Amino acid sequence: MSAKRGSGGNVREKAPAEPHEIDLFDPAFAACPHPVFDQLRERCPVARAAILGNPVISRYEDVIWALRHPEIFSSEMDPKMMGNERRMIPQQIDPPAQTRYRRILDPNFSQKRMSALEPEIRRSAHLLIDGFEEKGECDFNRDFAIPLPCSAFLKMMGLPLDDLGLFLELKDGIIRPHTRADDPEGQARVRAEASERIFAYFSEVIDERIRGPRDDLMSRLVNTEIDGQELSREELLDICFLLILAGLDTVTATLGCSVAYLAANPDMRRRIVNNPARIPNAVEELLRWETPVMLVPRIATQDVSVSGSEIRRDEMVMLLLGAANTDSGQFRDAGSVDFDRTHNRHLAFGGGPHRCLGSHLARLELRVALEVLHQRIPNYAIKPGETPRYSPAIREVQHLPLVWENEDDGYPDQVASGNAG
Repeated sequence: MSAKRGSGGNVREKAPAEPHEIDLFDPAFAACPHPVFDQLRERCPVARAAILGNPVISRYEDVIWALRHPEIFSSEMDPKMMGNERRMIPQQIDPPAQTRYRRILDPNFSQKRMSALEPEIRRSAHLLIDGFEEKGECDFNRDFAIPLPCSAFLKMMGLPLDDLGLFLELKDGIIRPHTRADDPEGQARVRAEASERIFAYFSEVIDERIRGPRDDLMSRLVNTEIDGQELSREELLDICFLLILAGLDTVTATLGCSVAYLAANPDMRRRIVNNPARIPNAVEELLRWETPVMLVPRIATQDVSVSGSEIRRDEMVMLLLGAANTDSGQFRDAGSVDFDRTHNRHLAFGGGPHRCLGSHLARLELRVALEVLHQRIPNYAIKPGETPRYSPAIREVQHLPLVWENEDDGYPDQVASGNAG
């Protein structure tokens, strides 16, 4: 059986350009992806990845259609890709089974429940800045973008902050295994080792919460029921596996990318310094423009035609969220950053039934971080002679040295040479 993208909707009749390859793991692409996004959408909306040759979809209407049709573009891929024997819950399970899990998980990440965390997140942001404000410089990723969201997440889960270093090591072992991109066996080995350690850690935590429940998310999960039955240990572990990866990586990546942009674009930074009420809109626009989770994978369950290109059953498909978010067919002045943009229907949190579970928490953390940072250190710049360094796939700014002077006339928004995305 085959399908055509847009059946019941818009179908592009224009013949696609000749397929060409895109290296999704090229650091240069991660540092400045927008020219590649533009080229793909216009010339080759379904390209091929350089290493594995799998399809890469870039146009907004194609990407959102795929996200909304898990029966054709499934999330139920081989769990061993992430070093696991079972699929992460609920991200690697499709409806209707996925819907049952979302029904019990969504209330734990509701906007109301997340709002209660704001005072603690704000206090943590001030404490972190207390630690480096007088120095006149910091490594933003290490000193702020990592510890702020990670500490909030660990506190919500009821996990010790002293274990943050271990958690970062384990999630990097899954998301960024320190092996060559063309060494899948090496990557699989690193991921499997990290996965085993994650499960061992959380198995002990589950036992602790069974013996003595606390007021935290881990205890609520241990005591959660679906249709009158408690979650099994395997289900709990598979949920924790996903939460630790998402909770310790994506907000850090988004915050770093956002501040790198603002450091390189002082006029835009001054707009939110002079009017902090713009910050919620700025958060949305920087999510759209930077889109740290540039791509999400899916498995084609059948032959399907997308923008005139054929995708075969069982092919792994990459949905290029970053390219979709800068599609002029969806966004007015898509190639410009506009902090006054309204109806910003970006896909930085995905879409369809697998839309990001933690989007309310992410928005809260990003808003508070930008508010406190620009209240305390409004006039920062990238350290002269330095260039931000980005990781591919999930665009984390792993090296973002910032400088400032504590007097108002210091560092008149001079930016070091280099590309900040």
